[in-house]
Amino acid sequence: QVQLVESGGGLVQPGGSLTLSCAASGSIFRISAMGWYRQADGKLRELVATIINGGSINYRESVKGRFTISRDNAKNTVYLQMNSLKPEDTAVYYCHVQMPLRAYWGQGTQVTVSS
Repeated sequence: QVQLVESGGGLVQPGGSLTLSCAASGSIFRISAMGWYRQADGKLRELVATIINGGSINYRESVKGRFTISRDNAKNTVYLQMNSLKPEDTAVYYCHVQMPLRAYWGQGTQVTVSS
């Protein structure tokens, strides 16, 4: 059993910053990748950023230069530093952990960017 605990969401003004964290615990023997997805009202869930076990990082184009994903392997924790937030970043953000043969999802944390 694997549990993902997310934190760090909230309400922020445009141009502000938030940092999300996601800690994985339980039956963790190997992690292939960790990352973040988001889903806005009425829209499909979309990839925000991922970091692969070898260190490769992928961002969706709209967050490049503003968001930074990082990982603490010893703590099995992934972070998402979000700067210069825009209203279109408003969504529920979900932590994602990929392990061999299956994936795990966090409970989601709401990020609202509004003035």
